[in-house]
Amino acid sequence: MADPFLSIQHVKKAFGATTVVEDFNLDIARGEFVSFLGPSGCGKTTVLRMVAGFEEPTAGQIIVGGKDVTRLKPNQRNVGMVFQAYALFPNLTVAQNVAFGLKVAGIPKADSDKRVAEMLDLIKLPQLGDRYPYQLSGGQQQRVALARALAPKPKLLLLDEPLSALDAKVRVSLRDEIRAIQKELGITTIFVTHDQEEALSISDRIAVMYGGKAEQVGAPFEIYNRPATKFVANFVGTLNVLEGVVSDAGSGRVRINAEEIGLKGKLNGSKTGDTLSLALRPEAIALGERPGNDAKLTGEISDVHFLGSVIRVRVGIGQSKISLDTFNNSSTPPPNVGDKAEISFSSGDVLVLH
Repeated sequence: MADPFLSIQHVKKAFGATTVVEDFNLDIARGEFVSFLGPSGCGKTTVLRMVAGFEEPTAGQIIVGGKDVTRLKPNQRNVGMVFQAYALFPNLTVAQNVAFGLKVAGIPKADSDKRVAEMLDLIKLPQLGDRYPYQLSGGQQQRVALARALAPKPKLLLLDEPLSALDAKVRVSLRDEIRAIQKELGITTIFVTHDQEEALSISDRIAVMYGGKAEQVGAPFEIYNRPATKFVANFVGTLNVLEGVVSDAGSGRVRINAEEIGLKGKLNGSKTGDTLSLALRPEAIALGERPGNDAKLTGEISDVHFLGSVIRVRVGIGQSKISLDTFNNSSTPPPNVGDKAEISFSSGDVLVLH
């Protein structure tokens, strides 16, 4: 990436003897929306707080717009931040909350009032400027927190799990609004989440974190379809894992529960007799034959769940349970538990986990 807007270089953070971020590196382009995705304790919020200036790195540099900001205080970085807790001032109205950063910066009242009006229009709450936070829903309060962060026109927008306190329907609506606002303003954004669906749906790129490191950085399509590590493959999306034994390394044949499939070019140096962990996404698997599928396995239906438009089926193959979804067809009843079943898939969709 030529001339990144934000560059996080060899950043480390230790609290005493405990290292929570280890040699983290990431370049982010101007206007890019990047999500930090990972489980609790993986270091994603700590990296965000170091970019914001709330934590000082033990080692490494943070460069914004070509300027080293590693040792600068938060108010010297021109960064807007939205927290999981709305953190609105309960004694101030919506308009006063949005104007808070402008007032601190010494912006004249007339200019501040104009900017507040723009922000309230942006978050689609133009009529609620006189209300207090307790009079708003959770989703409305988080919109106000977003407007307050954006009002001073920051260079960077940092969002620390801003949707996790909201119910599912509001989360989906608000994440789409956040993305639309980010695109409209063209502001460089980091979004921290442990929700893979959120990260996959709104990000330009995702940094999947584990144990204080970035396991993989890439576009959502790449992260989901070409996971670089076993952790990424298991953490992002639903994954079926089968144990296979290399029956003929030369021809790329692998035996799964007495049946063989071909995985030529995917064995990565494995030898005949080696045991491999093979993974398949549910959507890559068909119940029965499907054109283009060159691999087949047989098993027994172990679970069937009717979910309306989709029927979720689990097939037992040896000691493994394979999950797949089929579309509901009103003229074809779902399979029964205990039925023999054949599944098919393309060998190109098989991931060999390491």
